[in-house]
Amino acid sequence: MHPRWRTRKNHTNTPADLVVVGMGNPGDQYAGSRHNVGAEVVQFLADGQGEQLRKSREAALVAEIRVGGRRVVLAFPQTYMNRSGEAARSLVRRWSMADRLDRFVVVHDELDLPPGRIKVKHGGGLAGHNGLSSIKAHLRTADFTRIRIGVGKPPSAQAGADYVLKRPGRADRQVLDDAVERAAEAALALLDHPVDVVMNRFN
Repeated sequence: MHPRWRTRKNHTNTPADLVVVGMGNPGDQYAGSRHNVGAEVVQFLADGQGEQLRKSREAALVAEIRVGGRRVVLAFPQTYMNRSGEAARSLVRRWSMADRLDRFVVVHDELDLPPGRIKVKHGGGLAGHNGLSSIKAHLRTADFTRIRIGVGKPPSAQAGADYVLKRPGRADRQVLDDAVERAAEAALALLDHPVDVVMNRFN
C-alpha cells in the first residue's frame, strides 16, 4: 500500500471487485467526441445492466452493477479530462482499491492507435495524455490498468486537442462503437483473469 493511503481509515463503502473509470468531458457538447470514448464504455456497461450513472460525492457519475455476484463500480469523472485525478483519488478511497490498482481500470482514447484498435495495458508511460497525467499525480503512481481505445491521429496538421474534441465521421463512428463494446468486454474479463491474460486476448 502506498503511504498516502495508510492513514485513510474512513472508507465509506465495502471494497469493489472492479472499478472501471471511463474518461471524458462532461456536457452535451462533448458527447460522442473521440475524447469521450472511455465514458461511452461505462455507459455501455451500465445500460447493459439497466443501471443509471448518478451523481456522487466523488465528483463522478457512478453506477454499481453485479457480474456473477461480483461488485463492479462504473464511474465517469465530472471534473473534465485534465483534472480526472481528483475523481480517481476519491474513487480509490471509497472503494478501497489502493492495494488492488490492477483492478482499477481507466478507459481512455489513444491517438497512437488506429481507430477502433484496443489495447490493455498495466502501468507504463502516459503518452502525453493529460487525463492520465492527472490520475498519476493524484494517486502518486501509474500502476493502474488501462484500456486504450484508438481514435487515430489527425489527418492533417490539425492540433490533436481539436481532433479529439470533435465527433468522428460515420465510418469511424461505427468502428468506435464496436471498440466500445470490445473494451467493455475486456474490462469485465479482468474479473476472472489477470491483466496479462486479458492483454493476450484483446491486444
